[in-house]
Amino acid sequence: MLRILSLLILFASSAVAQAIDKEPFTAQDLVMMERVSDPQISPNGREVAYLVRETDLELNKGQRRIWLLSLRTGERRPLTRLETNAASPRWSATGNAVYFLSARSGRMQVWRLDLRGGEARQVTDLPVGVGGFVLSPTGKQIAVFMDMYRDCPDLKCTVARKDQINQNPETGRAYDTLFLRHWDSWKDGTRSQLFALALDEEGIATGEPLHLSAGLDADVPTKPFGGDEELSYTPDGQYLYFSARLAGASEAWSTNVDVFRVPADGSARARSLTEANPALDTQPRVSPDGKQLAWLAHSRPGFESDRLRLMVGDLDGGNAREVAPDWDHSPHGLQWDARSRKLIVVAQSLGQHPLFSVDVRRGEVEKLTGDGDVGAYSVHEDRIVYTEDALDRPAELFEISPNGGKATQRSSHTEPRTRRIAFGEYEQFSFAGAGGDTVYGYVMKPARYREGGKYPVAFLIHGGPQGSFGNHFHYRWNPQFYAGAGYAVVFIDFHGSTGYGQAFTDSISQDWGGKPLEDLQKGWAAALERYDFLDGDKACALGASYGGYMINWIAGQWQGAFDCLVNHDGLFDLRSFYYSTEELWFPEWEFGGPEFRNPELYDKWNPANHVAKWRTPMLVVHGSMDFRVPVEQGLAAFTALQRQGISSRFLHFPNENHFVLAPHNSLQWHREVKAWLDRWTR
Repeated sequence: MLRILSLLILFASSAVAQAIDKEPFTAQDLVMMERVSDPQISPNGREVAYLVRETDLELNKGQRRIWLLSLRTGERRPLTRLETNAASPRWSATGNAVYFLSARSGRMQVWRLDLRGGEARQVTDLPVGVGGFVLSPTGKQIAVFMDMYRDCPDLKCTVARKDQINQNPETGRAYDTLFLRHWDSWKDGTRSQLFALALDEEGIATGEPLHLSAGLDADVPTKPFGGDEELSYTPDGQYLYFSARLAGASEAWSTNVDVFRVPADGSARARSLTEANPALDTQPRVSPDGKQLAWLAHSRPGFESDRLRLMVGDLDGGNAREVAPDWDHSPHGLQWDARSRKLIVVAQSLGQHPLFSVDVRRGEVEKLTGDGDVGAYSVHEDRIVYTEDALDRPAELFEISPNGGKATQRSSHTEPRTRRIAFGEYEQFSFAGAGGDTVYGYVMKPARYREGGKYPVAFLIHGGPQGSFGNHFHYRWNPQFYAGAGYAVVFIDFHGSTGYGQAFTDSISQDWGGKPLEDLQKGWAAALERYDFLDGDKACALGASYGGYMINWIAGQWQGAFDCLVNHDGLFDLRSFYYSTEELWFPEWEFGGPEFRNPELYDKWNPANHVAKWRTPMLVVHGSMDFRVPVEQGLAAFTALQRQGISSRFLHFPNENHFVLAPHNSLQWHREVKAWLDRWTR
């Protein structure tokens, strides 16, 4: 008995020692972590092609290569070299080859690797770079999208015009409509357009490309984030479906995206199938039996965070109906099961992001996965392979049956790094927020937590504002970075957050500084009361985008709660913001119309009106390529701080947009933020 007790004590001591020996999570770990994504199951269901992104600090960018995993043996091997920076692996119809994007020839083109042997062959040799592609199920055609000038008859004209512009010493450009810049780019007169090319018996493109989106003043797919998920062939390859928002003078304030259908042989012009809906329609998906069309749709024009409804209809868009209309979730990602009876989707749900199966006929919804965040996924007749991560684990591949059941982890690319890391433990909690509604949040312990200790706190505020940090391993705002730096972390899904029903999401509109601030205050109080390891006298609040707005709002409305503030790309003056941002539909929905028609509401929630009450030290971070929240918003906040003699610092990234993406810039961002927190809480 004593020997057994001694062994138990020895084992326990060893476990504690191993935990102590582990290293806290750092910004270097975050930047260098392998990122698994885009799984694609082979036609026979036996293999998965997928991407792994690795960071090259010398090149200061991420590099991707394609891996192949056997679902029978578990063996995996890289299919491409890291330096070729491949993307978008897609299986040939026969399953003998993998198509992918690569710029190895000098510009992005489609390539094909025969798995039976040999080197990759170039499939397309087009004069402009390919943005993405989708293969016809018949294997006889490939659809690609590329940027071209709308008034050019062909791609050669686009190349010639770009050469002419580059050689012209005059660099001025005149604009006649809004949307002259978007996200992080000034418009140059080109549009992303859809083309199709025939494939020969060896899977190589032949002939001249057919311009399938000809006549449409629209980007196909939509910009800035649309991809091949907005394209879908019929099983017989006769038609191609896509999403597009027609431009014109109203493009800057319209969310009216339509689903279009076009003959794949280019014999007729593309036709809108959802013209009757003035709101968004997107991600068309033709069922495997070729009889039904599914897509996602908003019902309220102008509201980008409206509930996405599951729609199913005939192939011409007729007889459309909503599937599971009482399911109060907003799904995205949309794939059919092999029998054309169910739709497999992902949706936020109470701080999680699981997979769901939705019966098309009965509207029954089944949750397939547990806690965590499901990213990309691929559906086969007897299995689903997907990426999943959580607050304490980066994304890896998992496999599950389309009927649910126990999931099996299928990859371990991040394990060599994560096994030496001590992650902070976390849990979700709830409290009575504004109006007595149940509001959820998370608390995370420092990585090297010791019972009875008190720890300074990083209070994180998410952006959107219709968004959520949730149970997700984030590559920009990762709570584990703060836990690794010795901080406890608290983050609240305030009114307006997604995953708690559409009414909860709607509640922030026209109330930016009301219920959300009350939730943050009550959530902070509830966390301090519930978790005695939180040191409420040593705390800093941090946020980006709307979170940055809230930092500016807190500075004037909730003084004394925090020792310091961090405002990344935050809105400072709502009036000037309206006149300088690009997607006008966003402020017009959030504040009840244009600023010149409803100035009272812009004024009511305007942080600039309360600058005289600011007292708390603030770090302001902004990128000059951020056209969503232009850099002048950050400069204005810094001016307000400096002119009043408030301790402040401005971190400027001239080549970053709304996010900080370059690896070295990310390291600098985390170093500056940690130093700011340490300065005021240590």
